[in-house]
Order: sequence, then structure tokens, then C-alpha cells
Amino acid sequence: MDLSAMLKALGEPTRLSIFQQLLVRKHCCRSLSKKLGITESAVSQHIKVLKEADLVYGERYGYHIHYLPKQEALDALCGAFEQMKTQSLALCRDPRVCQCEFREEAKP
Repeated sequence: MDLSAMLKALGEPTRLSIFQQLLVRKHCCRSLSKKLGITESAVSQHIKVLKEADLVYGERYGYHIHYLPKQEALDALCGAFEQMKTQSLALCRDPRVCQCEFREEAKP
């Protein structure tokens, strides 16, 4: 899964709102359109981006498609942020210690 593509897709506020709505329950484009106050075609375009980023999928119910978040995508996002958190916690934050690899060592 491409973390960069997922974060880019979720970086747009309307797509983030759509994704958050899908975390609560399944929605079709019409339902999301009414809930968010935007056109069905706008929702459809946002869903297309979320699908391309591998964040959501659709299930057909008659003439409608209900969208849901992909659990694998959520697991990948959570795993990536957990790894970032672990790395950040292990980081030396002592202001007296320079960790720059390009800094010249003091000569005796």
C-alpha cells in the first residue's frame, strides 16, 4: 500500500470527511451528498480518488453502490503512524547533543 498516496488522498478536507463518514457506516453517493451538502458527482469524484489510493471499496446493492473503508488500508495507516511514534520516542531530544551526520568533529 502506498502510504504517500493514502495521505495525499486524505489530505483534502472533503475526502477526509467522506472517509470519516464511511468509518461510521456504509454510504452510497446520494447519502454522502445529502450528509455533506455537495453534489453527487462531486462525491463520486472524491470516492474515485479514495478508491485509487486503495482506501475504500464498493459493494453493489441493486442500483446503488455502498462504500466502505478497506480494513487493510486502516491497518497500514495505523502501522505507519505507530512506527513513526516509536521512532520519535526513541529520538534523543537532549539540546546539548548534535546528531547531524555532516557536522565536523572537533579536532584536538
